[in-house]
Amino acid sequence: MAEVFKGSFTQQEPIPEAGIEAAVAVMRHGRLHRYNTVAGEIAETALLEQEFAAQVGAKYCLAVASGGYAMATAMRAVGVKPGDKVLTNTFTLAPVPGAIAALGAVPVFVGVTDQLVIDLDDLAAKADQADVLLLSHMRGHLADMTALIAICDAAGITVIEDCAHTMGAAWDGVPSGTQGKVGCYSCQTYKHVNSGEGGLLVTDDAEVAARAIMLSGSYMLYERHAAGPPKEAFETIRYETPNISGRMDNLRAAILRPQLRDLDRQVARWNERYFVIEAGLRNTPGLTVIDRPEKESIVGSSIQFLLEEWSEAAVHEVQSSCAARGVELKWFGGAEPVGFTSRYDSWRYVDAPRMPKSDAVLAGIVDMRVPLTFSIEDCALIARIIRSEVSRVFQAAK
Repeated sequence: MAEVFKGSFTQQEPIPEAGIEAAVAVMRHGRLHRYNTVAGEIAETALLEQEFAAQVGAKYCLAVASGGYAMATAMRAVGVKPGDKVLTNTFTLAPVPGAIAALGAVPVFVGVTDQLVIDLDDLAAKADQADVLLLSHMRGHLADMTALIAICDAAGITVIEDCAHTMGAAWDGVPSGTQGKVGCYSCQTYKHVNSGEGGLLVTDDAEVAARAIMLSGSYMLYERHAAGPPKEAFETIRYETPNISGRMDNLRAAILRPQLRDLDRQVARWNERYFVIEAGLRNTPGLTVIDRPEKESIVGSSIQFLLEEWSEAAVHEVQSSCAARGVELKWFGGAEPVGFTSRYDSWRYVDAPRMPKSDAVLAGIVDMRVPLTFSIEDCALIARIIRSEVSRVFQAAK
């Protein structure tokens, strides 16, 4: 009888007891708004910002309502205006081009390599088309950040990092989100810390931080941002920056603080699961494992592999046969967006020219979540199921 996995690909671990207790304390005193404090009190949100800035080694941090809000705020804070072009990845998800389009700016897509990172040759070729790169570290894959920053510095391009999938990751020992001008993180349920929704923004630039704080809706309470720049940075900015309210509240901050303290341990647990699955998939006929660079410190909260040059029908057969055995696979090659997958040509508010090299890569990308609710034995079983079904379909197609 064929093995079947009976777990859930969407079930998260519970909020830690310390987070639950802190959240209850906030609910008991009722001061959920970040600026609603009593004498001598530092709000949970301000403490979260201080702690996360220290954790990644950034000067300034701002907690906001979502990762998407963080990206839009970062672009506004560095000066992106309606009609401006913004470079971004071909391989990404809807919130990234959506954040650009929401500002009235225009996404310019840069290709993807078979390592699932932004194509640096294509980036260099398009460097004269925009002044800002919204770089998506899609599904946790980090490009050679040393080379990327060198390209962007030479061309005068400001880099904003979308670290929704790389909180806790690093390139050559440097935390993800701290090599560009601004780093943006998500705290949505399926990310590396879970407050349902939420986001964080970090930068070392005092002017960018001040603009972001005013944009988030600080009114004139910016001095309550313990992880913000000195009040002198706000002298002019406070009068000319619109309030686009998107603050995080103390309830979500209280839930997040214990999770961030435990992030290193959680990263190790994700990676243990990831590498069990990766090992089980290696040398599967017709399947290509993505080798991770030595300088990349990953967070294996999802795993991707390639079914290169497979027909659409064959990929769908693998998906359906794995699903029948309890394993949920997503595919980025479909003409229509499904669930959390999409292609650069899915967004019809963008006039994107065809990108044949990227199309060929996207057509092979298969993606799977790796929740921490999976045991090591679960991961080995899942790898066996995928290996079995991919091998079967591949052999039948020969």
